[in-house]
Amino acid sequence: MTARRLTTAQALVTFLARQYTERAGHRSRLIAATWGIFGHGNVAGIGQALVEAGPDTMLFHQGRNEQAMVHAAVGFARQSGRLSAHAVTTSIGPGATNLVTGAALATVNHLPVLLLPGDSFAARPADPVLQQLEVPYAGDVSVNDCLRPASRYFDRITRPEALIPAALAAMRVLADPAQTGAVTLALPQDVQAEAYDWPEEFFAERVWRVPVQQPDRATLLDAADAIRAARRPLIVAGGGVHHSGAEPALRALVEATGIPVAATQAGKGSLPYDHPADVGGIGHTGTVTADGLARAADLVIGVGTRYTDFTTASGTLFQEPAVRFVNVNITGFDAHKMAGLPVIADAGATLRQLTEALTGHRVPAGYESAYTAAKAEWEAQVSAAYAAYREDARPTQAQVLGVLDTLVTGEDILINAAGSLPGDLHKLWRTRSRDQYHVEYGYSCMGYEIPAAIGVQLAAPGRPVWALVGDGTYLMNPTEIVTAVQEGLPVKVVILQNHGYASIGGLSDAVGAEGFATGYRFRAPDGTYTGDPLPVDLAANAASLGLTVLRAQTVRELREALATARTSDRPTCVYVETETGDTVSGPPPAQAWWDVPVAETATRPSAVKAREEYDRQVAARRRHL
Repeated sequence: MTARRLTTAQALVTFLARQYTERAGHRSRLIAATWGIFGHGNVAGIGQALVEAGPDTMLFHQGRNEQAMVHAAVGFARQSGRLSAHAVTTSIGPGATNLVTGAALATVNHLPVLLLPGDSFAARPADPVLQQLEVPYAGDVSVNDCLRPASRYFDRITRPEALIPAALAAMRVLADPAQTGAVTLALPQDVQAEAYDWPEEFFAERVWRVPVQQPDRATLLDAADAIRAARRPLIVAGGGVHHSGAEPALRALVEATGIPVAATQAGKGSLPYDHPADVGGIGHTGTVTADGLARAADLVIGVGTRYTDFTTASGTLFQEPAVRFVNVNITGFDAHKMAGLPVIADAGATLRQLTEALTGHRVPAGYESAYTAAKAEWEAQVSAAYAAYREDARPTQAQVLGVLDTLVTGEDILINAAGSLPGDLHKLWRTRSRDQYHVEYGYSCMGYEIPAAIGVQLAAPGRPVWALVGDGTYLMNPTEIVTAVQEGLPVKVVILQNHGYASIGGLSDAVGAEGFATGYRFRAPDGTYTGDPLPVDLAANAASLGLTVLRAQTVRELREALATARTSDRPTCVYVETETGDTVSGPPPAQAWWDVPVAETATRPSAVKAREEYDRQVAARRRHL
């Protein structure tokens, strides 16, 4: 057996460069690049190995924040259809713990990312070392163990030869559509630099075929029978539609049967907004049309959805007493939810076979005409929310989306994650292509948008990529702007300044907390944050990080700025202060409830009133058994 003498880190980089995925004849490099910030825990190991290998073997991206590097990797993986991913390397200590939020986001959203945090010395020549957390009851625990619950696979490589099974297991999980998420290989700094005689077979090119799991035939026919028996069926399209590339199969099914499609945040864009069967977002941030259909549905066909509380309106949305569920999902865990008939299979394969099994079947004509009319009425409400009656006025947040709506094509990609924007986008945005709508709402992580836009731009060069952020989200994580400038990536960052946490401020009012500590304002004489707005200039901050900044004070200026940004060949920011307040018309209010518990005992009138409303809403909750 021939062998090659390399350090553990050199062997890992060499191994990663030879891993590929293949689905439906399309081949991709599994680990396309590595992000990193170097410290004493990885500079002499992974850092030296990357220098040794060179960019032709492993491309490297320099990050500014460890959490942000994971977000960028996740954005790349999502845009790449989960067939290609990035690795992220950090030093020990704070560099490693900064990965945890990004790891959780990746795992919640079933998106692959390989995490390579440095770790304390395996041989323990000095104990403790710099940045090591001592655990009195366990000598083999480090801060990297924080990544265990957030990872789909975790291993600590305490001997060079242990890398061989661990690396193979890591690739298996990353390429598995049902299991994928964050994968962590913790690398003690001494082991990274230790040499070993590696079997040459370890470095052989490997292709990890991504399976297209077919549905069980008997279960599929049971699902078809349930659909034929239903009078008011509704499809709930989740992120699994996009992950499996099932959009054409979904379209063929609904055009053959007339079944309407409502979308979760992850599933929006499964049909283009102007398709007759697309009834918009579902749940707490859904449309009147979709939520009305959900309340009356006698059969719900979930395709690639996890049925989160936003989708089910905390268990209050599906109100038909006899409602039943058919769940198409690649994971049995999700397919069995809502006591549904589980079709554990690839979404595309299942939808194609369902279309064949339902040949000749169509929903009642009256049902189809009713939801078509309701869809038209909702589109009129969207147009009203988008409309700017004065070009010289400050725009509302909805009007910002309306102006952007007039400029984009199916080539544009919009990225968002947290605040009030996800709700407005879910209700209002007119999605034109399968991958235009990139809202991360599985973890709803503030600070995701800008680094994710970088990852998306790397995966989709030449396409306009927009990161839509509020002032709260911008302040969480603007550092990767420097990376976009360094790499010459023409991302478009739209900062909407509304002086605080607008989404949580509204929720705070709704639950009787009176907007406490949600505004970005000076302290008032009574000690609350209700004074004048803080004199923070986020546009100046963005410019200081290297962005070209376009300030817009009116609808007219906003239109010009967005048009300029769209055609810019360098990173560009559009900064706009939005109009807010009770007198401002915006998108229609929530069409379904969301359970955020309200104080059961209180003396303040706002909390007492909120509790009365809470008790009224929670009475409608049901368990689907």
